[in-house]
Amino acid sequence: MKQTLFTAGGDLRQIYASNKLAGRFNVQITGFEKDVFISESIRYIDFDDMSQCFADYLLLPMPVSADGIILNAPYSKNSISLSSIISTVKKGGIIFGGKIDSKSRDFFEKSGFETIDYIEREEFSVLNAVPTAEGAVQIALEEMPTTLSGSEVLITGHGRITKVLIKILKAMGCKITVAARKYSDLAWAEVFGCRTIHIYEIQKTISDMSLVINTVPAMVLDKSILERADPDCLIIDLASKPGGVDFSAAAKLGIKVIWALGLPGKTAPVTSGEIIADTVINILSERGLLYE
Repeated sequence: MKQTLFTAGGDLRQIYASNKLAGRFNVQITGFEKDVFISESIRYIDFDDMSQCFADYLLLPMPVSADGIILNAPYSKNSISLSSIISTVKKGGIIFGGKIDSKSRDFFEKSGFETIDYIEREEFSVLNAVPTAEGAVQIALEEMPTTLSGSEVLITGHGRITKVLIKILKAMGCKITVAARKYSDLAWAEVFGCRTIHIYEIQKTISDMSLVINTVPAMVLDKSILERADPDCLIIDLASKPGGVDFSAAAKLGIKVIWALGLPGKTAPVTSGEIIADTVINILSERGLLYE
């Protein structure tokens, strides 16, 4: 007998995650009344009928909530409270969510539910780096007045996203410089065929750059550095809040900055949703909770 998984809120990623999970679970979903197609293999639950649900697992979006009270549900006509959502989960059930804020986590756990943040899984982070990197390249292609081929590109930070960016941009003929704090990261960037500088030396080279992509969620490109940049340089900030660019200084200097948050959900919701589904399946499989 299949277990039941209830999906609530979120964007298109939740739809595609649910589609994939429907092959293993009886999937029910709510929070998508606004012109979204839902597969016939998924049972839609109206907002007023959630009390009829008794799911083994609850799948929540990324992020789960902005205030720890109301569910992130942009496609819903109704405001859905977290308290109404947990009533759909059986005692001993598990709640999955992405970027779970401390207030929401405390509420779930005090209500007696184990809570798992799927973005903390390594496989999620690695696979999710691909749509993020591809989305950044798409923005660059659309916004730059020149070809990427032959362009001088600076990438700050050397995490998972940077590794994917290097692979894509090198194949497109870019001249890549990587700036990082750790010398071990700089060594890896050299192995990947990139020029490297310590992150405190950005001001020495930024004037040569046509494109700068930041992946560091801390102030990396401040006013003193931006003043040395070419005004025609495009900066794409992929870092989560508070970002890594002095946006006010960039605006005064006439430098275009695009803070590209949530790219996977915007540029590749199918792939991103399937990554969420695979991560949930992996977690349950490791615990011996996945029934065939």
